[in-house]
Amino acid sequence: MPHSHAVVWMDFREAHVFRFGVEDVQKQRLKARNPYRKVHHKAGAIGGGHAHSDRAFFDETVEALAGVTEWLLVGPGVAKHDFLRHVGGHAQDLKAKLAAVETMDHPTDRELVDQARHFFKAFDKMQPYVPVRAG
Repeated sequence: MPHSHAVVWMDFREAHVFRFGVEDVQKQRLKARNPYRKVHHKAGAIGGGHAHSDRAFFDETVEALAGVTEWLLVGPGVAKHDFLRHVGGHAQDLKAKLAAVETMDHPTDRELVDQARHFFKAFDKMQPYVPVRAG
């Protein structure tokens, strides 16, 4: 079975999901249906200045990660942390496969995949060796 890695770059408007192997890359761009805007707290405002996340957007992103063995979550703001809370509440098996969460501005697609490959190359070396038994 091929090793399946993925990296998700996310902000409050969209998610870029890259699944990749040694040579191939599959990209999926997901758009938030109701992208929340940056909300500044204003005294006396109803809701206390908190924006609500787009659950359908998060569910679609979870679906795009089906079958990965390890994944990396990156992005510039708090959307990635909101997504991680969603994963913790709705996709525990996916949360267990999360390798790391990192802050990352707006890289090009190539830069993102190159950095993710570099990350997983080091990450995989740190995993315990599990010998494969012949049946």
